[in-house]
Amino acid sequence: MGTFFEYVPSAPPQSSLLSAICFGLLPYYPTTMASATTPPELTDLEKLLHAFSTITSITSPNDILAAFGLLDLPVAQKYGIVFGCLTFTITVIAVLSLLYLGGSFQRMEEQAKSGELVTAPDSVTQRKRRPLLLERLLEGREWMLQKNYGGQLRTKVETNEEFTNLTKMLMTAAPLDRSSMSKDYEENYIKAYKRCQDKPGGAILGGRPNHRFEAYARAFAGCGSHTTLNYRWSYARMYENMAGKSHESEERFQTLYKERPHDIIGKTCRLEPLLGSRHCKELWEITSGNACNEHKAYNADEVWGFLDCGPFQNVQEMQDSEVFHLDYNAAGFAIVEFVTDRLVGVVHLSQDDPKNLSVQLDLPIVKPSSDGSIEQLEACFLLLDRLFAHGYRRIQICVDALDVRGKRLPQRLGFTQEGQIPKHMIVKEANRDSIIYGMLNSDWDKGARSFLLKKMHGAAFENADKAIVAKEEAAEEEAQQLREKKEAEAKANTKK
Repeated sequence: MGTFFEYVPSAPPQSSLLSAICFGLLPYYPTTMASATTPPELTDLEKLLHAFSTITSITSPNDILAAFGLLDLPVAQKYGIVFGCLTFTITVIAVLSLLYLGGSFQRMEEQAKSGELVTAPDSVTQRKRRPLLLERLLEGREWMLQKNYGGQLRTKVETNEEFTNLTKMLMTAAPLDRSSMSKDYEENYIKAYKRCQDKPGGAILGGRPNHRFEAYARAFAGCGSHTTLNYRWSYARMYENMAGKSHESEERFQTLYKERPHDIIGKTCRLEPLLGSRHCKELWEITSGNACNEHKAYNADEVWGFLDCGPFQNVQEMQDSEVFHLDYNAAGFAIVEFVTDRLVGVVHLSQDDPKNLSVQLDLPIVKPSSDGSIEQLEACFLLLDRLFAHGYRRIQICVDALDVRGKRLPQRLGFTQEGQIPKHMIVKEANRDSIIYGMLNSDWDKGARSFLLKKMHGAAFENADKAIVAKEEAAEEEAQQLREKKEAEAKANTKK
């Protein structure tokens, strides 16, 4: 029964064959278990070259697809695979570039050398790394703290006879006579007068050769020496152009300067420092709800409904209220229409904080027909422009969350809504939620001011204002270079 059966090996499985191909072992795969011959042994280098022979034989994209068994795929899928590979490659390159440019590799190298753990800076370190304020802003802060709050603080100031320190700071400076003129005012006046003589802003009126020079000089010097030059140039040129339109306008501005030298002048309105004896009666008439001039009667709560005071039964009740009794860190101005000299309303500033260079602009108190008018917008613009010129960094508006009409003004002015404070105040014995809007000096300089000018007076006026500032900057730079040249020549002559 001992029959001899010859062993015939079966074909290797497909998976084993694939593994052999991948690892370059196909020549050594046994074709027969009974074979007595042994293949010659190859070196490691020869094995490696044989294993990568498939890669070195690639000469076209089709060879790549064939190596992965993708040659028979539709064309659209082939393109998808190619673009996917490209996207992956670009992403890897971008990530590595960002890591290199961001200093990650450098920090890893420093960590490896020092043996210390390199982590992100903590909050204290980040605070220390914040950029410091401009020297001009620091000087402005110190000046305002000393000027406005250097003495004893009072909680209330009655605006019948005197102004708050903040109001005085913002008023246009105007000496009563030569003896009361400060040195800074005199220097600025002379400098501006000569500048306008060299380059007047328009034609000279007949019979009045100096009218433009005087208008420009008193407006420039009236802005004060603690405001920015750009603001003084812009305000003075606007004032000069308005005063120099005709003989009638020149006479009116001369009279206005003699009677109201401290007013802040705009194109459609002017701001008068608030006085109870001057403004209270007319303010009560236009905000009491009664018919006044060409305006019909209305509900007085449209004006006073969201405020903590009013409506008032009579003039005296209004004059005794907080409308004319201001906090020590507040200011008040009456908005007067420029053409008719009628009172439009009043606007207050409150919560002045010169230590942090911030202040709050309260919603103007105006009759309903003047809400959203150009006079209301320009009154706010005149205050914003002068406040930022003095060095304030942030101005906020606080509005009742339910005051739909009041919330429109900050949006018109370009303010940013910063948040909402629940139960912020108690107004008329009820809780008030407040919405806070803010404007930063950087936003004002970078476009908010130009946007508001264009909105009020048109693109031509806004472009002209930019051109004025650019010309004045060029002239100032030229004058500075000339002064430096003269100083250098004087030093050289002294050495000789």
